[in-house]
Amino acid sequence: MKLIAHRGNINGKNPKKENNPDYILDAIQMGYDAEIDVWYINNQFYLGHDEPQYQVTRAFLKDSRLWCHAKNFEALDEMLRCEIHCFFHQTDDCTLTSQCFIWVFPGKPLMSNAVCVMPENADYSDQELLKCFAICTDQVADYKRLIIP
Repeated sequence: MKLIAHRGNINGKNPKKENNPDYILDAIQMGYDAEIDVWYINNQFYLGHDEPQYQVTRAFLKDSRLWCHAKNFEALDEMLRCEIHCFFHQTDDCTLTSQCFIWVFPGKPLMSNAVCVMPENADYSDQELLKCFAICTDQVADYKRLIIP
């Protein structure tokens, strides 16, 4: 099972550091994948949740440990063109990533190819979580117990 640090968070939300490339790389160096928020404006990629904040390169986004959440349609279009692992969603129960993983919102049914998002906001058992391909959360360190008994 993969553990995905939501916006680079490992032990809870840290709004001042979320989506900062160095913060993301720290999570990756600790052995986690990372979900990041990606914008594409004026032929340039940026990271940031509510707005573009940190300019990044295509090469940065091509890291296989990143799960790129397109924040605008231009980002989705360009990431697909560049073969960057990405997805787009707003209020869907689930969405499909460009590598055919199912990004599942809290409380929705889980399956083997699913990424369970924010399991702490739902009432999943450990057995249900173990069915998933990955877990994405701000508290990813708490879920190491599922893969390291």
